[in-house]
This record gives sequence, structure tokens and C-alpha cells, in this order.
Amino acid sequence: MEIQAAIVLVIVFFLLLAFSVPVSFSIISAALVTIIMFLSPNFGMFISAQKLVGGIDSFSLLAVPFFILAGLLMSSGGIARRLINLALLVLGHVPGSLALTNIAGNAMFGSISGSGIAAATAIGGVMNPLEKEHGYDETFSAAVNIASAPVGQLIPPTTAPIIYSTAAGGISVSALLMAGWIPGLLWSGLCMVVAFLYAKKHGYVIKGEKITSTHVLKTIWEAVPSLFLIVIIIGGILSGKFTPTEASGVAVVYALLLAVVVYRSIKPSQLMGILTDTAVMTTIVMLIIGASSVLSFVLSFTGLPQAISALMLGISNNKIVILLIINLILLIVGTFMDMAPALLIFTPIFLPVVKALGMSPVHFGIMMIMNLAIGTVTPPVGSVLFVGCSVANLPVEDVMKKLVPFFLVIAAGLLFVTFVPALSMWLPGVLGLL
Repeated sequence: MEIQAAIVLVIVFFLLLAFSVPVSFSIISAALVTIIMFLSPNFGMFISAQKLVGGIDSFSLLAVPFFILAGLLMSSGGIARRLINLALLVLGHVPGSLALTNIAGNAMFGSISGSGIAAATAIGGVMNPLEKEHGYDETFSAAVNIASAPVGQLIPPTTAPIIYSTAAGGISVSALLMAGWIPGLLWSGLCMVVAFLYAKKHGYVIKGEKITSTHVLKTIWEAVPSLFLIVIIIGGILSGKFTPTEASGVAVVYALLLAVVVYRSIKPSQLMGILTDTAVMTTIVMLIIGASSVLSFVLSFTGLPQAISALMLGISNNKIVILLIINLILLIVGTFMDMAPALLIFTPIFLPVVKALGMSPVHFGIMMIMNLAIGTVTPPVGSVLFVGCSVANLPVEDVMKKLVPFFLVIAAGLLFVTFVPALSMWLPGVLGLL
């Protein structure tokens, strides 16, 4: 039964993807075809429809549209330039300060917007011309922007842990949010090391005018309100003032006041367009979540996750070998599949395996999110890779050479996150969230 289900699921799913059928419909169709092999067509249709609707009937999933809306408000609200100014102020005139600013800007803006593509577009769009003006190699600048753009998927607030929690059966979202801090900062720090060494070797140093106290205060004053969104959300969750779902609503109100009232960078007439974009993006995510609920039922009914777990553990009982295999699979998946569907599809498959190895679901969630985030910057179809090259107006093959050192250190960071649980577990443990 498990073998038949696996063959049908894989063949139907990838065949539909090959014909450019949207991921959500490919998931539903593959799951439906599989389930009617073992149940009557009428009952298969009924149970699929029930699971499709029931999969999105969750209070915690209300956070998804709210965080999407907050991210769009912040992305459209002129936040990127203010965060870049703050990062430049802190980094000063050290070698590669503009490249380091790009990395810091992606970390801050990516965490606020929750999107690697948004970070690569907003921060890269500002930093690439500025770096070119100061003599930076264009391919190096593009590589810096691409390599650091996905880090916001790990640093809260972000929607990836919420989606993983749903797929994993209700793992604490608060614990997952806190668990992403250190791995996210590690990713950014490793990219900064590579950028600093390269910039020092090539003499990328800005020799500008002396910074005045007035400029310092103005820069901080303009940027702090944006960063305060993170403080409000994380502080509210940790203090127990509101849940992660309620925090998403607070984030929308704060982002709206900031963009419309404080910065005045969004006109009321623009709000309808932003709300429309939010509705479209939410519909896509929710349809994928509902479709994945149908798939989860099929997997559970056929016993496929248990069969895969037994198969992998039969290959080796060595925890290191199993985790390396899972990492490799997820890295490949991340190159052609978006974060949300990948989390929803592969969490039910691999979670039983890592649980059998004694790995915490929180630790595995961060490892999984980091894997899939890396996939967005790797060929052949990494979304952030192509967006970053498009922003820099450079061919992918030219940028790839400069990306190699970043790939190596990010891969090293992934191994640290995988095999050093404290990197993910220490902070939520200290905060009493485990």
C-alpha cells in the first residue's frame, strides 16, 4: 500500500508540475488520485473537500494574512532607505561598509517584510547603485545582496514558523520565532565575514565627511520607529500580552500608523491596492495550506511517513548520516519549490524520522526553514537568485562565481545549526518557551 501510494503521488505530482499546473492544484490532484485508489471515488472526493476546508479552519492561521499585510505596508512605506542609513551609521568606514550595510539591511528589512524577494528588491535596489558609485565590483555587490536576502525567513517576525507549526501539528509558534534569532544572525555574520575579507583585499573603503551629532540623531530618529515593530511583537509575545496571532494584528495597526501617519509615505488612495495584493497572496498561501491538509490525510491514511521513516532508519541508524540526507533533499527541494508548500509537504514526512532520532521538533523546524531559505539563492531556479540578478541587471552566470564563497560559509552555518542544537534551542529555553 505504501509503495503504491508513493509511486502514484510522486508521478502525478511531478507530472502536473512539469505541465506548469500550479503547486496547490498539483498537490490536491495527486492526493485525490491516490486516495481514490483505496477508497470509493465519492468518499474520496468528500474527505478531500472536508480536509481542504478544515485545513485552513485555524485561529493561528489568521496571523498569515495579517503578517503579509504588515509586510506589504512596511515594504511600501519607505522603510528600506531609513534602515540602510542606520546600518551605514553603525558600520562607519570599515572595509566593505556598503556591502556590510547591504547584509544588515537585508536582515532588518527581511525580518520586517518576511520575504527574501522583497529584501533583495528593496535593499538591493538602493545599495547596488551606491556600491557601484564607490567602485565596488557589480557582481560582488549582487552576490552580497542575494546571499543575505533570505535571512529574514529566520529572524522574527516571519510567517515561515507559523506555517511549519501548522504542518507539525501545533508546535509552539513563540518557541519557533525565538529559535530563529541565533541561526539568522549566524547567517548574516558569516556573510559579513566573507564580504569584509573580500572588501579589505580589494580596498573597498569609503572616505567620507565627518559625521555630525545632528546627522546621527536624525538617522536614529527616522529608523527606530521601523525597528520598534519587532520590539512590540516579540516583547508582547514574550510578556504574554498577546499571542502570535494577536501580535500579527498589532503589527498591521502599527505598520499602518507608521506608513500613513508618521512617515506619510503611503497615501490613503494606495491602501486599496495594498489590500488587494494582500488578499491575492493570502489566497495563494491558504489554498496551498488546504491542499497540503488533503495530502497530510493521504500520507497518514497510507502510512507513508512511517514507511519512509523505517526506510531511512534502515539505511543507517547514524543520526549524522540521516540528517545529512534530509539536508540534501531539502536543499534540492528549496531550489524549485516555495517555502510554504515545501514546509507543508515535507514536514509530515521527515518529522517522524527526526523524532525517532531524538531531535526536537523546534530544532528541526529551524533547520528545515534554513535549508529551504538557502534553496532560494541556489540554481537552477532559486527565486531570490534570479530576482537579485534582475535587480542588479546582471546575468546569473556572472554572479555565481562571486556567490561561491557565500555558499560555502552558509553551508557551514547550516551544519552548525543542524548538529549544534543549542544554536536553536538555547534562547527559547532561557525564555521558558520549551
